[in-house]
Amino acid sequence: MSDMHIRTARLEDDDELARLDRATWSTLHAVQPRPEPPYEPFFNDRFGPHDHLVAVLDERIVGYVKLGFPTPLLVNAHVRQIQGFAVAEEVRGRGVGRTLIRAAMDEARRQGAVRITLRVLGHNTPARKLYESEGFVVEGVLPGEFLLDGVYVDDVMMGRLL
Repeated sequence: MSDMHIRTARLEDDDELARLDRATWSTLHAVQPRPEPPYEPFFNDRFGPHDHLVAVLDERIVGYVKLGFPTPLLVNAHVRQIQGFAVAEEVRGRGVGRTLIRAAMDEARRQGAVRITLRVLGHNTPARKLYESEGFVVEGVLPGEFLLDGVYVDDVMMGRLL
């Protein structure tokens, strides 16, 4: 999608990102309950605009990736973790997610990271296939870590060197 571009989020993107997050909510990837009004702001004290890359198509945000530190420990500062990822339903399968993952890896490298990790639910086959195609490998599994819709779901840890 040549008319799509990636940029760092801006404070004024809060409402649009919150709407995208609510529209893409699913137990395929979410471990929090479905958001209900009154809605929380998208950005908070822990994650602000500078922690998010957004995909923009036709002046509309169609996806985002949140990049953070896996822990606050200095001995772990060489690692970045994808801690949020969403792509609008109507553009899935068109390379938006892949572009965001690659942009997150580039940003992690720019920040000096040598490794990137993420966590994905075991039943989220589309996301796992995307991550694997971008070089991520399974590094651990927490069996039955989450109870979603009455089913125990694995938490899969994946990572790769940058």
